[in-house]
Amino acid sequence: MAMATSRVRRRRYYASLVISTLLLAYAPVSDAFTAPLGKTRSIRTSMIDAKKDSPEDAISDFCQGTNEFWKSLIIEPVRNYVEIQPAESSVTATSDAFTKLTAPPERPGIPRPVWLTILGSVPTGLVWYGYYKFSVEEELYQYEMEETGKVSGAGGYGTLFPFVFAILIGFPMTLLHIPGGELLIQAAGAWILLGQVNLYKRVNELCMEDDDVKAELGLTDPPLFEWWAVLPPPLDVVVGLRQVHFLSEFWRVKRGYPSETDVIAEELFPFISMKERFTLKQFFRRPKYWFWFTKEWSDFDIPFLQD
Repeated sequence: MAMATSRVRRRRYYASLVISTLLLAYAPVSDAFTAPLGKTRSIRTSMIDAKKDSPEDAISDFCQGTNEFWKSLIIEPVRNYVEIQPAESSVTATSDAFTKLTAPPERPGIPRPVWLTILGSVPTGLVWYGYYKFSVEEELYQYEMEETGKVSGAGGYGTLFPFVFAILIGFPMTLLHIPGGELLIQAAGAWILLGQVNLYKRVNELCMEDDDVKAELGLTDPPLFEWWAVLPPPLDVVVGLRQVHFLSEFWRVKRGYPSETDVIAEELFPFISMKERFTLKQFFRRPKYWFWFTKEWSDFDIPFLQD
């Protein structure tokens, strides 16, 4: 009886943790690039101040505290290697692919087009994609801190390492039939998924940051539907690749680099670089969005796919 009660309490604890994170992630972040300079505070202090601060302050405090906590758990040689660097410390407009793949995060961020991301991810079994995820989150975190003194994401440390630690601990627990292992893995999945939704939201905000950026990117509306992150594969990959493309293009514009053709995003799979934010119905009925060999196909005239 006592063991059952303990399990229920643990489940309630993890459920409350996930719900709290959801509430923080979906709170308004529209002022993330216009807020006054703030100070980094601990997680404990942020929970107290959340009662009197704005939602944006509470989110920023939570994210900063989360990032600092997980950063403190990482060994110093790794922290030193991935320490954020000024722009062009390692990567310039003419840098080769290997330099871009192995460079530490920079501020403003490093443009990593889709072809480069696939080049690093596929041969390594998505191991390099973990480094990509860390780098882009850390670059956005530092960019927001520099611009406004507030953040709307937990940075590379706070986004990636809760997931990594939870999987490393939860998976063996599950194999050994230790209570809580499966729940820990589920919490890890929820955390990384929330981070992905939040990343899409922030990329949309960056692309709409000012008229010059919008004009350079050729956009009139935000390019991503954030909720597509929760769709089953391969639809979640569609929005994921678009995020990679438009974030890379945003950093390219910020650095003043010339535009270069991304064969994968612009020629082989046109949906990746489409300026239009298309709906699911539009995506399914317009094969010209799909592949290089369907560009000339006509739209499907199917009633339930019409807007």
